[in-house]
Amino acid sequence: MATDWLGSIVSINCGESLGVYQGRVSAVDQVSQTISLTRPFHNGVKCLVPEVTFRAGDITELKILEIPGPGDSRQCGDSQQMDTAIPGVGCQVGPSQNGTGKVLKKPMSSSAPQNIPRRTDMKSQDIVISPQQQCSKSYMDRHMETLSQSKGFRRRHNSWSSSSRHPNQVTPKKSGLKNGQMKSKDDECFGDDIEEIPDTDFDFEGNLALFDKAAVFEEIETYERRSGTRSRGTPNEKPARYRHDENILESEPIVYRRIVVPQNPNKEFCTDSGLVVPSVSYELHKKLLAVAEKHGLTLERRLEMTGVCASQMALSLLGGPNRLNPKNVHQRPTVALLCGPHVKGAQGISCGRHLSNHDVHVILFLPNFVKMLESITNELNLFSKTQGQQVSSVKDLPDTPVDLVINCLDCHENAFLRDQPWYKAVVDWANQNRAPVLSIDPPISEMELGIDAKWSLALGLPLPLGERAGRVYLCDIGIPQKVFQEVGINYHSPFGCKFVIPLHST
Repeated sequence: MATDWLGSIVSINCGESLGVYQGRVSAVDQVSQTISLTRPFHNGVKCLVPEVTFRAGDITELKILEIPGPGDSRQCGDSQQMDTAIPGVGCQVGPSQNGTGKVLKKPMSSSAPQNIPRRTDMKSQDIVISPQQQCSKSYMDRHMETLSQSKGFRRRHNSWSSSSRHPNQVTPKKSGLKNGQMKSKDDECFGDDIEEIPDTDFDFEGNLALFDKAAVFEEIETYERRSGTRSRGTPNEKPARYRHDENILESEPIVYRRIVVPQNPNKEFCTDSGLVVPSVSYELHKKLLAVAEKHGLTLERRLEMTGVCASQMALSLLGGPNRLNPKNVHQRPTVALLCGPHVKGAQGISCGRHLSNHDVHVILFLPNFVKMLESITNELNLFSKTQGQQVSSVKDLPDTPVDLVINCLDCHENAFLRDQPWYKAVVDWANQNRAPVLSIDPPISEMELGIDAKWSLALGLPLPLGERAGRVYLCDIGIPQKVFQEVGINYHSPFGCKFVIPLHST
């Protein structure tokens, strides 16, 4: 009795949740109370699956739209394309001779929008796939799972159809056998006709608008704040930034006073990093050098170390790599080196030798004496092997300004030299030349010095120099730490990675 209705076109209303389906009856099972439709339409839109099955409990209303005649060849399972349009989608139904509804064809508008109701409540058991649909099992399972779990049929339909169809995609031809024989696995996946795929485009903008990024981040932040986990970062959170000289690791508190002298210093200096460097008296400084010499830091070593540090500072004052460049041979700097007949003068001669080795034009002034110190004689012997020029008269000094004047005329003991004619003549020449002056190891004197210095270089520890000494620099001459401790100085090196550092008055 039920087989008499096979091939009929029916309309099944499944309520507001599932909507209305139209299609041709392909199977009726009285035992399981199910009915199957082939080539179905859902709410006026052609379904992607070739056949759907409904339970009797899901059907609220069933209408027979057309009953096939006795000679109708369109039966269930026929692969012929169904030309008849489904009522309700661009067509009208008129009465036929036998009293049933007959479909009248009418052109459809593929661009007209369809109002498809959203599914608000749908169980996974609403639609059952019939056992006859073995031709594309994985295809059906994926579609029915999406159909039962998505929130809206239109969104589900558009996203699936666009992802399964590409404008340049070519569907392979069917290679399976007819009469219900088993098709090959390739035909199961790719055997659907391209005409069955709806010609719709995927709405990227609409689907992207469904994702609320701000709400998702707010939900993550709320969860992490409640659970106490560390935040992975939100759009409004900026990472901490550190300077190149800033330590990001926690360390012990910095001790800025690392040098302690036995006597109350008359003056204190500080480095660029904030370390305090106290000054020492001339007697304590002299004792420090004597103890260092007793332990092996001889005068020759000290002269060499002082000459290297002073020449490095002078090269920086002359312009460094910007001035001393092979391309700037026409700008060779000129240095006037003024030395006296004492150890301070020997330090200046050592500095002049290193400057001359670095392609600096050095003019050394040293007065004539019948007997010179051994240290001066040794340094002069080495200086004579360079391209430097030695003069003993002020008249031989250049009349034009030089780039730098290095002053080594004064010493701590021989103060009577300031009364000599050559000393006064050299002082007058330096003041008239108007070149910047660098003093190496200047002495402490109650009397005013003849030449005002722009920079002064102290050795080991600074002396309490006055304002006329200019800006004070400190150089490391290689005195070991235990030598400082032997003279009663608690010492920790303030030089860091350098041998010459600037000092600032506190």
